[in-house]
Amino acid sequence: QSGARINISEGNCPERIVTITGPTDAIFKAFAMIAYKFEEDITNSMSNSTATSKPPVTLRLVVPASQCGSLIGKGGSKIKEIRESTGAQVQVAGDMLPNSTERAVTISGTPDAIIQCVKQICVVMLESPPKGATIPYRPKPASTPVIFAGGQAYTIQGQYAIPHPDQLTKLHQLAMQQTPFTPLGQTTPAFPAFAMSTAAGKCQQPAAALLLQAVTIFPCICPGLDASPPASTHELTIPNDLIGCIIGRQGTKINEIRQMSGAQIKIANATEGSSERQITITGTPANISLAQYLINAR
Repeated sequence: QSGARINISEGNCPERIVTITGPTDAIFKAFAMIAYKFEEDITNSMSNSTATSKPPVTLRLVVPASQCGSLIGKGGSKIKEIRESTGAQVQVAGDMLPNSTERAVTISGTPDAIIQCVKQICVVMLESPPKGATIPYRPKPASTPVIFAGGQAYTIQGQYAIPHPDQLTKLHQLAMQQTPFTPLGQTTPAFPAFAMSTAAGKCQQPAAALLLQAVTIFPCICPGLDASPPASTHELTIPNDLIGCIIGRQGTKINEIRQMSGAQIKIANATEGSSERQITITGTPANISLAQYLINAR
């Protein structure tokens, strides 16, 4: 009915992210319908309750931290202006959401106040696009995905691959000795969680956020299949000003990525007049997926 595109994140988490994309009018129609739906639920739940006063409708927006300063304004002037002109309560969280560079902005009030408030927040976010790379907030699933690479088990926490407890690694090593298997690489494109900034149409996601992929690689015990999948090559281009953070001091970071992914990684020398560097990754599809994930996370 609103004409907006609405995406709801996976359901195996305690909370889910709703991303609304489309023309400004479509977004406000969708927000209005969501706010009225929430109010309807509050009214229905009150019919069985002894409470006399109706609680306000509450929404929590996910906003890149780099835009929160503009939203608050100098000495809190902007947020005060939004509160006064819309009648909604607006609260910007002091801390970033887990494993991300985004903060929660809580809005509560009547549906009409919330719609006006979202409108004003969108205007601020269009005037002040996010600075630098945004790591989107992803609610933690009930079970953490596990990656196996180079005989070591890793769990993904935010943008890092963390070595997993010894028992899992030992189990994996044992499985490798006993049965030939082919790792299957499954990649899911990054999901923009900053609904407001992308939604309003003019803000682009930073390149790093577009590149970032959540990679889940599960071992599949497949007797009779070739134990080592054929090696392949993948190429990436990285802006010159970002190459330093990938190489790290005296090559520490790139060596760490080579070790964790089990892939061969070559960085081409800088060419005159070019603002980019070529990175060549060689290995099995699983090695390449993990190397890409770790490079993009850096």
